[in-house]
Amino acid sequence: MKTKKRIYDSILNEHVESHRQMAFFTGPRQVGKTTTCGESANEKLNWDDETDRGLILAGTREVEAHTGVLELQEELRTVLFDELHKYPGWKQFLKGFYDKNADRCRIIVTGSSRLDTYQRSGDSLMGRYFLYRMHPFSVAETLTTAMPNTKSILRDPMPVDEKDFNALWEHGGYPDPFLKRDRRFSLRWQTLRQKQLVGEDLRDLTQIQQLDQMAILAKLLQHRSGHQLVYSNLAKEVRVSVDTARRWVDTLVNVHHGFLVRPWYKNVTRSLRKEPKWFSRDWSVIQEVGARAETFVACHLLKAVEGWNDMGLGVFELGYLRDTQKREVDFVVVRDGSPWFLVEVKHAKSRLSENLSYFQGQLDAPHAFQLHVTDPYVDADPFAQPGDPLSVPARTFLSQLL
Repeated sequence: MKTKKRIYDSILNEHVESHRQMAFFTGPRQVGKTTTCGESANEKLNWDDETDRGLILAGTREVEAHTGVLELQEELRTVLFDELHKYPGWKQFLKGFYDKNADRCRIIVTGSSRLDTYQRSGDSLMGRYFLYRMHPFSVAETLTTAMPNTKSILRDPMPVDEKDFNALWEHGGYPDPFLKRDRRFSLRWQTLRQKQLVGEDLRDLTQIQQLDQMAILAKLLQHRSGHQLVYSNLAKEVRVSVDTARRWVDTLVNVHHGFLVRPWYKNVTRSLRKEPKWFSRDWSVIQEVGARAETFVACHLLKAVEGWNDMGLGVFELGYLRDTQKREVDFVVVRDGSPWFLVEVKHAKSRLSENLSYFQGQLDAPHAFQLHVTDPYVDADPFAQPGDPLSVPARTFLSQLL
């Protein structure tokens, strides 16, 4: 199977050349963390490998001897610790290794669980790492792997290859199914990944005993991508308490089964009180085209927002809009505290939503777009100047993100 360079190769190379802090790469299972990070590393220690695990458990001295970081080198060595978060003492181990060797080597750490989940006040690793959240392939990443320009984080529109776009839509953006482009393979890959989520990730990383009920919850959510969560209803269906349903949803977010998009209000407390929307991390498993289209765009927007934040290009938020009259817009992207652009998603061509104009006026957002997934590419920049809501091909808009 062919391979393809990732934008994360560029991000990691820039980090290693510019920063002494550790690089933490987190993201869903099978998203390509080990492949990308392994290509930049001189030495690799994988917690899932019995021999490597023994070295890590033996302590800093054994790891130093094995990796050669104490030997005189012309260039700094790069050491990769893969899936280290499965080790209960991983933070203390890394703190000791980093404090002693930060000027002798560069350190990369990968994990399928959200490494940022462990950030707390007084965190022993505070200031010692930068976090990078890795996502599947996107429209923009099929076009370029260059990092965005710091002056204008949006890229110029570019036409996406029709085969690449169709492969993304049909097979998703995870490297194996996207690159192989075989329907039978994709179905088997999706089934195996779902089993590994419950059978390995949740078993290894949580103390949840009711894994059968958790599997039911994961299956229910897979069919409700783009829907507002009603925790009381979920609790009844899975036969757990409402508080347990909330905790389990948060756990599924932490292992990257899906993500939450919250309603955005200037009043943060009000936003947190409202029920979020749930989105699957893999749009290709969604059968209904409208829900798949919304999830397809949601995953692209999340990748852009988290990537821009991780690269230090600003402070970005992703939310959705809904008022007491039940007017709603699918997404709002907030830049440095102010609404930047609104997005409504449709699978096929349709009349512009009146809600876009209403909320744009309420929030004074410079841009508002209604995206149509089936529309052909148009070689024009929808961000060229602020104005009224525009109907925009998804191909054009998504090519400008990350």
